[in-house]
Amino acid sequence: MLCLAIESTAHTFACSVISSKGKILSDVRDMYQSNTHGIIPSEAAQHHEKLYHQIIKKAIEESKIEKFDLLAYSRGPGLSPSLKVGLKAAKEYSEDLKIPLIGVNHCCSHLSSAHLFTEVKDPIYIFVSGANTQIIALEGGRFRLLGEALSIALGNALDKFGREIGLGFPAGPKIEELAKTGKYIELPYVVKGMDIELSGIVTSAISKFKKRTKKEDLCFSIQETLFSMLTEVTERALAHTGKTEAVIIGGVAANKRLSEMLSIMCKERNAKFYSVPLKYSGDNSVMIGYQGILEYLAGNRTKNPDIHPYERTDSINVNWKY
Repeated sequence: MLCLAIESTAHTFACSVISSKGKILSDVRDMYQSNTHGIIPSEAAQHHEKLYHQIIKKAIEESKIEKFDLLAYSRGPGLSPSLKVGLKAAKEYSEDLKIPLIGVNHCCSHLSSAHLFTEVKDPIYIFVSGANTQIIALEGGRFRLLGEALSIALGNALDKFGREIGLGFPAGPKIEELAKTGKYIELPYVVKGMDIELSGIVTSAISKFKKRTKKEDLCFSIQETLFSMLTEVTERALAHTGKTEAVIIGGVAANKRLSEMLSIMCKERNAKFYSVPLKYSGDNSVMIGYQGILEYLAGNRTKNPDIHPYERTDSINVNWKY
């Protein structure tokens, strides 16, 4: 089975072609960026609208495939303006190519990508992106949320802090680089059972910056604090479930220090740690295509294509097999 896939939930518009055997035949993407602010939904949608034709055509050309069996698109969760562009493109190309259309959950696609790119069987999923920070386990046909960020997700927390200290968007990679020469300054540490609270920590770090604390020290300290909290709740999830594998996915998985801390913790617990490859840890259409194939083979169909901006991971019935 050959699937043409479209991703458009937030800052990235992407299109790829993937086979049911997991072979990636093309992968084309472009990301909305800003040096002065975070994501403005209308601007992200304009970015997608301007580029979607050329991105999809390039993905089809690079795949050297003339006939497809399926078109998968991300229906949500995400920014409504961005999602609407993806839906528009999906409907248009589904009709032109005369192939069935299936809408999939973006977050479930991230989790499924762990099975495409690593050898995990039954892990604790550590899903860390701009809008999501969740500790998840697959139990009883559902992705169960064992813990999550209560107010602001890890990626958004880093971006908000970075924006306030003049790093632009996305700020994560710049914070990681500045942290290499920083020293630790105490910040609030807030773990509530299996959940973490990040907003007050960001506020504290911004306040210290305004009092002329060095950027490098704050970047180092905010990373060490936030990542330590996430590592603590991940270890608690492993202990609670008895699972022996953990895998990190989502855009923040690109941070080497975060993966290092999680890897050390897993090693001390005799658990295996996996990380989705950097290229596919953030938003991409390969995972959308893989998820589309999994669901289509399981018998799922999309009768009325639409978007679901607030669809939660734990609301999905997992009837497919990895």
